[in-house]
Amino acid sequence: MKRIVSVVGVVAVLCVLIASCMTVVDTSEVGIKFKKFSLTDQGKLDAVPVTGWVFYNPITTSVYSYPIYVQRVDYSPFTVTTKDAAVFSMDPVLAFRLNRDKAVEVFAKYRKPLRDIEEGYMRTVIYDAYRITANKYTSDELMASRAQFEGEVRVMLERSLSDEGFLVEEFTSQITPPTSLSKAIEAKNQAIQEALKAENLVKQAEANAKIAIAKAEGEAKALRIQADGEAYYNRTVAASLNELLVRQDAIEKWDGKLPEYMGGNGAVPFINVK
Repeated sequence: MKRIVSVVGVVAVLCVLIASCMTVVDTSEVGIKFKKFSLTDQGKLDAVPVTGWVFYNPITTSVYSYPIYVQRVDYSPFTVTTKDAAVFSMDPVLAFRLNRDKAVEVFAKYRKPLRDIEEGYMRTVIYDAYRITANKYTSDELMASRAQFEGEVRVMLERSLSDEGFLVEEFTSQITPPTSLSKAIEAKNQAIQEALKAENLVKQAEANAKIAIAKAEGEAKALRIQADGEAYYNRTVAASLNELLVRQDAIEKWDGKLPEYMGGNGAVPFINVK
């Protein structure tokens, strides 16, 4: 029994020792195995990237790991000033991932968790990119060219972060102008809408007038056609009535007597009465 207890105790001690000298670096992470008290000849940390099962001496060596999957950070808003001293509020959202090949350099330089780097170094880089770019624009130019402004900020941000070992996957921001500028823009837009509304009313009135004119011209033309038809009818009727009236007048004036003289050949003249 004592022998069994001794064996179990030795195994337990070995397990504890092995556990303290071993760690597992997941495939979604990159591990940095480094010597605690050693620097290279150039003063850099003596470290190597590792993955999977890693064995080390916990007295002189340690292992630190960084996630290499995409990290998304929603920063609290901060303000920047344009060329004409207008103060804009920027509310950025950054999605990035750590470059596996530069993980050792990142750890050797910062010796901090990724969250601390996000709120320290990376936030400063974002602020500088906004600040430097905003100084190139007036407030009106920035509002009119927000896509271009954000594009320039992203280019500067990608260059700075890439040099440090961070790859930008996505970068967006909400740009809020100062209150006075917002009111001026709102008033301008309202004036434009009212001008468009007035212009539409004028066009509608012109269209209605054209419709009324066309309708009146059509009615006048119809009346002319009708009048011309009635005039033609009256002239035709009048001409017919005049001929009949002449004959009627001749008949009324005839006393019913035939001529009392004969023609040269002895014939009686004949009066044609239609």
